[in-house]
Amino acid sequence: MPVQGNMSLVQIAAELASAVDQLGFAPPVSHVYNPLRYAWQPHEAYLRRFDAAPKEAVFLGMNPGPWGMAQTGVPFGEVAAVRDWLGISGQVFRPPSEHPRRPIHGFACTRSEVSGRRVWGWVRSTFGTPQAFFARFFVANYCPLMFLEDGGRNRTPDHLPAGEREPLLEACDRALRQTVDHLRPALVIGVGSFAQARAEAALVESGVRVARILHPSPASPVANRGWAEHVTARLIELEIELPKSPSRS
Repeated sequence: MPVQGNMSLVQIAAELASAVDQLGFAPPVSHVYNPLRYAWQPHEAYLRRFDAAPKEAVFLGMNPGPWGMAQTGVPFGEVAAVRDWLGISGQVFRPPSEHPRRPIHGFACTRSEVSGRRVWGWVRSTFGTPQAFFARFFVANYCPLMFLEDGGRNRTPDHLPAGEREPLLEACDRALRQTVDHLRPALVIGVGSFAQARAEAALVESGVRVARILHPSPASPVANRGWAEHVTARLIELEIELPKSPSRS
């Protein structure tokens, strides 16, 4: 096996995809989507395009949303942002077992994920170009799987029973440490409290600082009152220098 620090993001993702494929999940989970498999082409394109190290910080989300990464293979992957601004596309297949209420249409999906629209909208308004942002930062998800209950409800990893959750966390912790070894950030920023907690647990011996920003979910009243302004203020608190005007080159 390669030494962790020598693994590329593509190698890390491929290893993680294989590891989580070995896990089993019981009801109330009825369907498990792994976009590292069926949406591998755009996911790999994202990793290869933006993996240059070192990074100043890594933004860490929780797991794919049904209208974001589950469709495009890109973290917080709202279709229009991924295709039209990040310039990433690729073939997306159907998962082996597809929930009828959560179909995968890939880049033909007409739904817009609010969280992804907020994240990449803030990045665009603040940095102007993907190149300006990714020269300093990276966006990843902690867990690559989406869990659906029989009725179509999304079940997040923190609500899995302990016997199912612990092997998943072990695989995801390992991938996060490998990602940090590769990108060498001084800071990992959890997007929400779950991602922050997992980063703190996985990176406790790494010396990497961990912080948190508010999750952009529309279920959060605070996020709905100005998520972009909150993130900007929080990053200033963390002494991250933001552009005075976004680059348009």
